Amino acid sequence: MTQAITLAPPALLLPALVASADERGQRRFLEFFAVTIRNAHTRRAYARAASEFLAWCEARGVMSIAGVQPLHVAAWVEQLGREVSVPTVKQRLAGVRHLFDWLVTGQVIPTNPAASVRGPTHSVRRGKTPVLAPDEARRLLDAIDVTTPAGLRDRALIGLMVYSFARIGAALGMRVEDVFVQNRRLWVRLHEKGGKRHEMPCHHNLEEYLAAYLDGCALREDRKGPLFRTIARGTKRLSGAPLPQANAFQMVRRRAAAADIETAIGNHSFRATGITAYLKNGGTLERAATMANHASTRTTQLYDRRPDDVTLDEIERVII
Repeated sequence: MTQAITLAPPALLLPALVASADERGQRRFLEFFAVTIRNAHTRRAYARAASEFLAWCEARGVMSIAGVQPLHVAAWVEQLGREVSVPTVKQRLAGVRHLFDWLVTGQVIPTNPAASVRGPTHSVRRGKTPVLAPDEARRLLDAIDVTTPAGLRDRALIGLMVYSFARIGAALGMRVEDVFVQNRRLWVRLHEKGGKRHEMPCHHNLEEYLAAYLDGCALREDRKGPLFRTIARGTKRLSGAPLPQANAFQMVRRRAAAADIETAIGNHSFRATGITAYLKNGGTLERAATMANHASTRTTQLYDRRPDDVTLDEIERVII
């Protein structure tokens, strides 16, 4: 059950356990998402975790948010572990834990019932994002018909993610002015997570793709406009609206199918593809971490799929 509250426009839906609290408790709950979280994806994930957990508690007879106990949190985590992946369980538990911390500091509840609950153990040494071999990535890029605005856009977007190791969110958040000339080379400016700004020069192929896109679609003068845009209905021309991440994913799958690539790739695959290709060609892990804007090389190692080649070579030794 949920209840609408109009503390601030537009009306927001509150879980029943929060709606039954006083106005201060309701406001504190809303402030957690509006004040403490700047990343839209994190806000959405934590809001989902909080709503699902509080609905779960309500279904089991908990009468108020102050009535939530560590046993409730532990039982919920146990059930989640049978339904979703370990990283998802840890993310949702983190969201609930941070929410209750916020409620405690706001004196809405006396203690955090999630503070003492341990999440499942999870150790990652290798990422699971599907990657492309260099020849597959080349085939995908070459298969794009660049006689249309959509083709110019798609080649530029995929090339950006491959050659600059850009996250899809950072790529789609770019404006035209984020492609600029410096020291007689084309550079790109990426606005990464946490408000970090990351600038790097373009590979010569990426420079060609971006220049063709900007000139072919007459975007250079619209410096404040989004770099990657949707296609306006019925015109086959670029609109003024930024390309949503879901649309980019659908585009990538269509382009992969058209290039006869069977790997089930997604937006993030190109980041891993570019990092692996760079390392295979003699690049260092430290430089790759800098180029990918990773705080630690441990994160970059998750994108390094060079060990896959060793594994495949060893498997082929099994001759029967």
